Amino acid sequence: MDIEVLRPDDDLVEELSSFRAAVVASDDPWNEPRTVRQLRCAMTHGWDGEPGRFWVGLDGGEPVALASIWTSHHDNLDHAWFGVEVHPEHRRRGHGSAMLAHLEDVARAEARPKVGIGGWESERTDGFATRHGYRRASQGIQRRQHLDDLPSGWAEQVAEAAATKAADYEVLAFTGAVPDDLMEPMVALWGDINDAPTDDLDIEDEVFSAERIRGYETAQEAAGMRLHHVVARHRGTGELGGHTIVAVEEERPHRAHQHDTTVARAHRGHRLGLVLKGTMMQRLLEAEPQVRTVDTWNAESNSFMIAVNEQLGYRVMGRSIDYQRTLD
Repeated sequence: MDIEVLRPDDDLVEELSSFRAAVVASDDPWNEPRTVRQLRCAMTHGWDGEPGRFWVGLDGGEPVALASIWTSHHDNLDHAWFGVEVHPEHRRRGHGSAMLAHLEDVARAEARPKVGIGGWESERTDGFATRHGYRRASQGIQRRQHLDDLPSGWAEQVAEAAATKAADYEVLAFTGAVPDDLMEPMVALWGDINDAPTDDLDIEDEVFSAERIRGYETAQEAAGMRLHHVVARHRGTGELGGHTIVAVEEERPHRAHQHDTTVARAHRGHRLGLVLKGTMMQRLLEAEPQVRTVDTWNAESNSFMIAVNEQLGYRVMGRSIDYQRTLD
C-alpha cells in the first residue's frame, strides 16, 4: 500500500465517495457518509478554522484506507487526534496499522506525544486500539430525534418549565452568525462546555475566543450547514445562562445535527437545558419543516443532558469509544 497526501482539490476526493459509503454501511449503517463538499471543507476549514490533514492509502491505485490528524493551536498543544478508516473488503491486511504508524510519526515530528483515536464500539475496534497500546478513555453515545415521532406532551412540558423554573429568563433565537453585541458573553458561555464530563480522557480545557467562534461559523457555512441558535438570557442581570446550536445540512436538508448545548454553572437548576432544546425543536418545526432527524452526541456519563434528550424523544443509535496513549 502506498500512502499519499490528500488535498482538497485532488480528483481523488470525489472517488472517495464510494469508499466512505462502504465504510459507513459496514460500521454505522444508521448514518450517511460525508458528502464531497463536507470532506473538502474538513481539509480546508475543519470544525472551527483548524483544518484536518488527510492521507489516502492506495493499493494498485485503488483507495483502501483513509487517515487524518487533528490538532489545535488554541489549547492542548501537545495533543493530536487521529482518524483511521479501512475499506471493509481490504481489512485485516495491515493497512490500518500502517496508516496509524504514519500518523504517529507525524505527531512525534510535531512534538505532540499525547494522541487519541476513536471508533464505533466493537471487538474489532477494541482489539485494534489495545494492540497498538491505546487505553480506553471515554464512551460517547449518538442519539437521534425523529421529528415525525415526538413524545406526547413534550411541548407542554417545555412551556411549563419556561413559565415556572425558567421564568426569570428570556429566550433569544437567531440564524447564522452570533451578533456582534452578543459575542463577548458568548465567548464566556462557550467556555462553560468544559464542565461537561470527559471521563478518563487526558485533556486540558478548551480555550475559546471571538476568533475561534467566527472560525466555526465560517467552517460550518463552507460545509453547507445552516446554523440555528437559541439563547437564554437572565432578565434581571442580562447574563447569558445557556445556549444551544443546531446545524441543518443544505445538501441533505432532512438531516440536522446538535452541535452544542451548554448551561452556565451559575444558572443551573432552572430547567434551562429542557427549555433551550425544546424551544429549538419548536423553531425547527416552524422554520425547517423538511428536517426529519436531529443527531446529538453526549459522553455516556453526562446523565443530566441525557435525561433531557430522552425526555424529548432522542433514541440511542450507537456507542463510540475514545482511546488514548502517550507516544515514546
